[in-house]
Amino acid sequence: MGAARTGWAVRHDRTRERASQAGAEFPIGANTIAGLAYGVIRDLVASLRSRQWTKNLLVFAGLIFSQNLHRPALVGRVALTFVIFCALSSSMYLVNDVLDVERDRAHPQKRDRPIASGRLRPGLALGTAGGLLALGVVGAFALSGRLGVVALAYAGLLTAYSAGLKHVVILDALIIAAGFVLRALAGVVVIDAEFSHWLLLCTILLALFLTFGKRRHELLVLEAGAADHRPILSEYSPQLLDQMIAVVTATTLMAYALYTVSPETAARLGTPWLPLTFPFVLYGTFRYLYLMYRRDLGGNPSEHLLTDRALLIDVALWAATVVALLYTAR
Repeated sequence: MGAARTGWAVRHDRTRERASQAGAEFPIGANTIAGLAYGVIRDLVASLRSRQWTKNLLVFAGLIFSQNLHRPALVGRVALTFVIFCALSSSMYLVNDVLDVERDRAHPQKRDRPIASGRLRPGLALGTAGGLLALGVVGAFALSGRLGVVALAYAGLLTAYSAGLKHVVILDALIIAAGFVLRALAGVVVIDAEFSHWLLLCTILLALFLTFGKRRHELLVLEAGAADHRPILSEYSPQLLDQMIAVVTATTLMAYALYTVSPETAARLGTPWLPLTFPFVLYGTFRYLYLMYRRDLGGNPSEHLLTDRALLIDVALWAATVVALLYTAR
């Protein structure tokens, strides 16, 4: 009896060992419903492009510059606004990926995206997009009627962009810039703060700077196949984009510099020392130009912000300096 049990135990251990070895060679559950479900969920989450959510941090600009960062209730409202715009922006990414599926397959990197590669069904992607859109809009109206209007405007604008406006030269970049402005506006209206025209101007110019840099990167990387992936690229040239980048770079720096030295700004914020933040903006701009022209980057601003240590440190120091100046002046 004992010998039989010992023999069974040995066979059981060997079976478990073989199963363990097989599991090392083949993904666990790859041929099961659970394994397939995991793969779909993983691809769906990847299609939400969570790394792009850094753009939605712009909703906090109004909170910081209105000097309300010390008020937990308002911080909570803006944090919820951030979540709402993450849902809205992810829904727009899903819609755009479905509409651009054939063109993405011509792109050396984008062809590996879940929808372009065929791993994620377009119907499921659109269903998820609809759910996120409804969740975002309802959540926005629940927080504030004005925020709901901004959320609808954002969703409508980006849907129109994906449906065809992205094929109109220059207007494509302006619509992307408008999306950034709506993010900033959302952070202002949800706390009933005053909307600064300087915030509007700097946001538009910064967004154009990043957008033209991305267009330039796509032109150089895709070369002859650029128009196959994004038809609007046939309307641009590296030389034209270089001139546009030079214009928006200069005007962005000038606009921010004028904002920091404006007597109106000093009076409203209670500090004349905001020009101390300008060197960080100058370095960050030049660092990004360096990455664009010497490292052949610029195609994914959100990715560069998270992966380039010098840029990340610079942004962190700028934010810390702004907060220190604004909140020690109170």
